Amino acid sequence: MQRTYEVMFIVRPDIGEEDLDKLVSTLESQVSAAGGTVKNVERMGKRRLAYMVRRFQDGMYVLFTVEGGGDAIHELERRLRVTEPVIKFLTVRVDKEQSRLAKLKARRKAPAPPPETGGEPAAATA
Repeated sequence: MQRTYEVMFIVRPDIGEEDLDKLVSTLESQVSAAGGTVKNVERMGKRRLAYMVRRFQDGMYVLFTVEGGGDAIHELERRLRVTEPVIKFLTVRVDKEQSRLAKLKARRKAPAPPPETGGEPAAATA
């Protein structure tokens, strides 16, 4: 079953750009080897962390949009856990939310039913 997930991970701030490119391409290949597909990769750049994580105040944020089954996500999370430059990660399933928003948009686009009129005619004012 194909589901859509967003995987956000934070990489150490002292990692080089070419090392980050290598890490991202490695993780993409691991997802595809496990039967999933990476739909989008968004590099959000260096940002300040809300609290210290492994003695770091800053981190490089990367967001993957992944389509696949649970085994692909399980493999990706396992790789993120053992990869030394990754200091934090979070996986969220977003397909349920997307389908709920699509239903809501369709409901808003549908024409409103005509208002019911009462049995009495409006009184004329003179």
